[in-house]
Amino acid sequence: MSLEAELRAFYTSRSPQIPAEARETMERAGRDLAASGQVDRALTAGARAPRFALPSATGRTVTLDGLLANGPVVLTFYRGAWCPYCNLALRALQLHHEEFAARGARLVAVSPQIPDESLTLTEKHGLAFDVLSDLGSDTAKQYGLAFDLPEDLAAVYDRFGFDLQRVNGGHARTLPLPATYVIDRAGTVRWAFVDPDYTKRAEPADILGALDSLG
Repeated sequence: MSLEAELRAFYTSRSPQIPAEARETMERAGRDLAASGQVDRALTAGARAPRFALPSATGRTVTLDGLLANGPVVLTFYRGAWCPYCNLALRALQLHHEEFAARGARLVAVSPQIPDESLTLTEKHGLAFDVLSDLGSDTAKQYGLAFDLPEDLAAVYDRFGFDLQRVNGGHARTLPLPATYVIDRAGTVRWAFVDPDYTKRAEPADILGALDSLG
């Protein structure tokens, strides 16, 4: 099953379980974000990838330059371990991790959550790649991905018990758009997936195709 089909199946089964008022708030926020032009401000193919130095789940500092020294990089941004769509996407990437490595690429995931949350996620899903903490979403901002949740949606997430104030280290309302980039060794973005809809993610097969096109 493709990741797209898996995500759609989850959405179909999960949506009826969400209270109607909360679902309406979530859907309205999604429409507003799509209409905001945020996607148009995100980095796309041909851009220089902003450098970063971020802590891993185990406290190691990981830099983009250090990653690129060994080959191309697959950089994926996700909202956090509380997001089931993110977890499905990360598990799908893990299933293809060896295929990325066989092409000489390093896979790394970035979220605004604190390292302890990243460590829990890494251990729970057996992730073999680095999960980095972008507290305050400064790196996501450089990539044009960061946005602030509207107050009514933030309140819905609070009622769901996501506790973004804690897991995001005091930056409760700032999240990244779901995005995945393939960056070549020269530091240029060669392929990009960005979508305002958190239920949609880059398909691993498309990422592999982008890596194959690097030559």
